[in-house]
Amino acid sequence: MTEQSNELKKLVAIASDLEISADLRIKAIELLGNIGTHEALLALLELAGNDRLVSKEKELAIKRAREIIKSGR
Repeated sequence: MTEQSNELKKLVAIASDLEISADLRIKAIELLGNIGTHEALLALLELAGNDRLVSKEKELAIKRAREIIKSGR
């Protein structure tokens, strides 16, 4: 569980770092959605609420969060 928690923290850091290319931030958001845990859902919702991210990235975070909710994981 700790390993997954560390992975989540790293992905959130990448997804919210505006100095990293948009492609890498989007990939990190996709990977968070693939994890599909409650913690990943919370991380995606936090990213969606981040005013510094561009709309496309916030919309992707919402989309991936919605997919986790629908899957019932």
